[in-house]
Amino acid sequence: MTDRPFAPAEQRWLAGLGTVRDVVRQTLVAEQVEAALALLPPGPKRVLDVGCGQGTQALRVARLGHDVVGLDPSPDLLDRFRADLDGEPPAVRDRVRLVVGPGQQAPDLAGPLAAGGFDLVLCHGVLMYLDDDAPMLAALAAVVRPGGLLSLLVRNGVGLAMRPGLLGDWTQVHRALDGARYTNRLGLDVRAHTPAGLDAALAPHGLTRRRWWGVRTFTDHLDGPPPEGAALDELLGAERAVAGVDPYRQVAALAHLVHARA
Repeated sequence: MTDRPFAPAEQRWLAGLGTVRDVVRQTLVAEQVEAALALLPPGPKRVLDVGCGQGTQALRVARLGHDVVGLDPSPDLLDRFRADLDGEPPAVRDRVRLVVGPGQQAPDLAGPLAAGGFDLVLCHGVLMYLDDDAPMLAALAAVVRPGGLLSLLVRNGVGLAMRPGLLGDWTQVHRALDGARYTNRLGLDVRAHTPAGLDAALAPHGLTRRRWWGVRTFTDHLDGPPPEGAALDELLGAERAVAGVDPYRQVAALAHLVHARA
């Protein structure tokens, strides 16, 4: 697979920003990233966002006062990030550096900030596009400092049959039960991960899971714009209430895991 397996669907991805599914994902993940940062000692942190795309999460982290490197193989998505960054106050712009390149080369591409490792490394919505994620996981682990955290957002393989079931696609329900691959909303054949599988893959790199949440338990099958006002608050409140609770997080569309290096 190429360094840009996501490239054929980039425009479809951008077209989906702002939908109810995107709003739920970005809102909950942002709150969960803040919860991860709260596990670290107070003060500004060094953060690397691998596969940062249009920069939704990286920009929010920079607004919190942290230094951020955004790494992505897509010049087009980084241009979108750069355009949004240009509208930020100088103090936020100065905390962000954007780099074009694959995440597997993060130790070489992250620059001076990589010296000594990052306090928090984000890799959200990337692993599902890789046929072999071992090089990526090794690269991510290599740039997490001792005591630092790795945040992964993946398609939840534990509840892979939920979306086709909610959509009434009964054939795909059986396919989901039989394996770890699925066709995503962008039309790409991709793979899911389980918390236990990622635990096993990261243990040899000295990383142990600290937290995990489900994202989009109730809304993964919904399209279109989000509700407004109080209705949106209620929707987000319901998703937020079950994000860290079994069995609901086990059937969420996405799994958000935070692993720590000793």
